[in-house]
Amino acid sequence: MTPESLHQVTILFSDRGTPRSFRNMNGLGSHTFKWYNDDGEIFWVKYHFKTYQGIQNLTRKEAEHIKGADPDHATRDLHDAIKKGEFPSWTLQMQIMPAKEAENYRFDVFDVTKVWPHGDYPPMDIGKMVLNRNPSNYFAEVEQAAFSPGNFVPGIGASHDKMLQGRLFGYDDAHRYRLGPNFALLPVNQPKGVKVKNYQRDGYMRFDGNEGDAPNYYSNSFSGPEPDIKAVEPEFTVSGKVARQPHTPKQ
Repeated sequence: MTPESLHQVTILFSDRGTPRSFRNMNGLGSHTFKWYNDDGEIFWVKYHFKTYQGIQNLTRKEAEHIKGADPDHATRDLHDAIKKGEFPSWTLQMQIMPAKEAENYRFDVFDVTKVWPHGDYPPMDIGKMVLNRNPSNYFAEVEQAAFSPGNFVPGIGASHDKMLQGRLFGYDDAHRYRLGPNFALLPVNQPKGVKVKNYQRDGYMRFDGNEGDAPNYYSNSFSGPEPDIKAVEPEFTVSGKVARQPHTPKQ
């Protein structure tokens, strides 16, 4: 009854439907993201993680047995492989489309149910992801981890992908409910190599100095956090209209 789900349902009920392990499956980023540079150029991109371990899948009979006999088999398989030094890895591939080419493409490139044809935009090898360490404290490093598609670094931004737009705030809302308002201060969620400063004050789990006596308002004369006025806000065209992509200031 929902034709937009046909592609996903077809995969789920095919021989590719049930991966044998986390190590034997690809990671396919359904969403379209934006890359931009200092020259104001915009590109729409899709992320793909291709497994080095090869694709392996379970038959329906095997899957039905395992889910009853050992429902944790996939987590255990990943843990044991890392413990033995057989570090699983994935190649990061990117499909990159110049923004202007999206204006008249044959379908909506922001539609999460669409797959960009590899013939039009061949995946390019960008890097490699390797899992080489198991968590020493599962609760601190896994249960308290707070991933969000809204955690951008300069050069990467959101697109008009409607499901992505919902997830940009939906994930953070879930983390505030699950972990508390200061989840970003937990060691597992803190950015590496840079101190984050914002005007989020007090509340549960605030365990640092809370910025001391610094004022909790903007603007102020006490060296408080400020927006990055040099942030790139390139223009792009959607359906013949010029728009400006909002840019989240650095914090």
